[in-house]
Amino acid sequence: MTDGGKIKCTNISFRYGKEFIFDSFSHSFKPGISLIKGYSGCGKSTLLKLIAGYLAPQKGTIRLPAPWHKPSKRFQREGLGFVFQQLNLLPLANLSGNLNLVCSLAGISKKVAKERSDLLFGKLGLSDLRKKKPGALSGGQQQRAAIARALVKSPKVLLLDEPTSGLDDDNTKVIKKLLDSSLPRNCFCILSSHDHRLEEIANEIIDFNLRLPVERHLKEVA
Repeated sequence: MTDGGKIKCTNISFRYGKEFIFDSFSHSFKPGISLIKGYSGCGKSTLLKLIAGYLAPQKGTIRLPAPWHKPSKRFQREGLGFVFQQLNLLPLANLSGNLNLVCSLAGISKKVAKERSDLLFGKLGLSDLRKKKPGALSGGQQQRAAIARALVKSPKVLLLDEPTSGLDDDNTKVIKKLLDSSLPRNCFCILSSHDHRLEEIANEIIDFNLRLPVERHLKEVA
């Protein structure tokens, strides 16, 4: 049975080659902001990709909130917003084009897409840059644009991989304010980060260094 109010990871096992990243990992995520923190290599990014369906667990199950049930192409198009560390903005499209394409694939009308894009561009300080291509933007502007693209379809599940990496305090405050005040109703927002500045907006903090064995040796030299 699918729990309509949670994302449930049950006994997840996943490895790259012979190295286990997860071995029987279980956790239930509730709506709100969950922050996953931990050393590099402890599995934060991998878990986001498993929840999204970009990777598949070798063992165990991932159950999504209704109506998705489990990761799928349709879920990725309609119910998921994902910001990769590499951002993956389309280089030949301007910012408006990047957001419009996401909305089109999700079946969102042009009118609604424009209304949402205008709102997000305004909140993220990108209104004057909507006709610019990603290559003409600074790193901080590109990160804010990637977050706008992830949010424009009002996703049920929002997964952000290091969304404030390399950002100064002012840019980080803009993103924190947006996530703290403007998430869709009952959205599951899961952040992968070792940025302590994000901890104050989190409803839940999961420390992978305490749960997973992969990087435990680092504690001995800390």
